[in-house]
Amino acid sequence: MDALVLIGSFVLLMLIGLPVAYCLGLAALIGALWIDLPLDAVMIQIGAGVNKFSLLAIPFFVLAGAIMAEGGMARRLVAFAGVLVGFVRGGLSLVNIMASTFFGAISGSSVADTASIGSVLIPEMEKKGYPRPFATAVTVSGSVQAILIPPSHNAVLYSLAAGGSVSIAALFMAGVLPGLLMGLTLAALCLWKAHKHGYPKEQTIPLRQALKICVEALWGLMTMVIILGGILSGVFTANESASIAVVWAFFVTMFIYRDYKWRDLPKLVHRTVKTVTIVMILIGFAAAFGYIMTLMQIPMKVTAFLTEFSNNKYVILALINVLLLILGTLMDMSPLILILTPILLPVVKLMGVDPVHFGMIMMVNLGIGLITPPVGSVLFVGSAISKLKIGVITRAMIPFFGALLSGLLMVTYIPWLSLWLPRAMGL
Repeated sequence: MDALVLIGSFVLLMLIGLPVAYCLGLAALIGALWIDLPLDAVMIQIGAGVNKFSLLAIPFFVLAGAIMAEGGMARRLVAFAGVLVGFVRGGLSLVNIMASTFFGAISGSSVADTASIGSVLIPEMEKKGYPRPFATAVTVSGSVQAILIPPSHNAVLYSLAAGGSVSIAALFMAGVLPGLLMGLTLAALCLWKAHKHGYPKEQTIPLRQALKICVEALWGLMTMVIILGGILSGVFTANESASIAVVWAFFVTMFIYRDYKWRDLPKLVHRTVKTVTIVMILIGFAAAFGYIMTLMQIPMKVTAFLTEFSNNKYVILALINVLLLILGTLMDMSPLILILTPILLPVVKLMGVDPVHFGMIMMVNLGIGLITPPVGSVLFVGSAISKLKIGVITRAMIPFFGALLSGLLMVTYIPWLSLWLPRAMGL
């Protein structure tokens, strides 16, 4: 009955249209009243939820990504990817995916990835003879990589939701191979479609121009080197790397590229603060919600139910994948990480699944949810840029869903993909 009151009130509040963060907070209060817990305890948990040093990485990574997204980095990464793969048949679709890979390693955000890369490449692909639904589907699908390739603020949220027991650095490195794998599956599909439909090749870029493009892109790509190199070498922590990334992104944007106007900088900071405020409210309320769940022993009850259903690790992982894919289509990624990690992590740990590996499984599943109707936020961004209806884009994305699901199966059932790099780095 306790679980029904807590979860039921959360679902009911969502159905009447309240924002997810407030649904979590109000449901936590209702659950506390139901079990006669003093409301002061809920307030303490909300405060404790955001009073964590590791959370400083989130606003810095968001700000660094925003600066690079609006400062001309996307256009330069597109040009750089064009040098590498543009000459292949269907090369612009490969450029799209590769640019998403590079930009994801800077922004860590699927929404920023789709908005930045899509605004450059969707019109360009259409001009070169690609169908607009196909161009949009490539852009939207390619953004899933941004969630996995470091630096990912979702990895920070997962570490927080896991009680701080999972290293952020390990999660960052664990996302490299799964992120590249998702990109490769999409690239293979694009190559097949390019040969089937006769999509065009791009002209080979002259050497002098190619060198200029590479040098310009290198300044932005150094952001990724600074973040990962600093963490792995032990020179600075994840929080420190995020703050240094902001300084570097600001320097490159304002003094090297000089595409962004100083008068627009306060507006960018204001938008970033609004985004971070929403995330922090969500984290605080999710902490209280998780605390009430723990008092009601919901995670233990879920663990007992699933282990009674089957003691086969692969069956349990398949069930969890189905659950995450369904929920990912109905809710945004961040609240689902904060809500579901305390529930599902004990289950998979009991089955012998490494918490770092499970983090990658969860992020791939929920990343696919971001591009799936009815609540796929990245899908809406793609629709706004391309000016196509959601249904048209969704139909074009069906084969891309197949490619991403094949990648999900490999990430789920080949732990080596997620664990080899962190272990090789001693994380």
